[in-house]
Amino acid sequence: MAKYRRNRINDAVKEELAQILRDVKDPRIAGALVSITGAQVSGDLKFAKIYYSVLGGDKNEVLTALKSAKGFFRSELARRINLRITPDLMFEYDGSAEYGANINSILKTLDIKDEDENEKA
Repeated sequence: MAKYRRNRINDAVKEELAQILRDVKDPRIAGALVSITGAQVSGDLKFAKIYYSVLGGDKNEVLTALKSAKGFFRSELARRINLRITPDLMFEYDGSAEYGANINSILKTLDIKDEDENEKA
């Protein structure tokens, strides 16, 4: 499959799952701010890794809730996206936001002076 087609499918799966996630009534998902950060569909469209991030909730509880609602997600995805095969969804936590916040806090603790201050001294 051409790479551009797979990228379009990845984007479509990500966008549709983000919309479907708003309709889930599970309090473990609705109580936390869960966002879909990415999707990676395999070449044969049988599997899809869904990357998510959680803000203000327990990521383990959110993972169990997402796994229990996997059938609902897959059926809604099949209804909304016209694909020959609807991929089996596997959820994986995306810790890049936490990693970025950690790097930001480390950079704030460094004592770096501007070039203008160095020239004046």
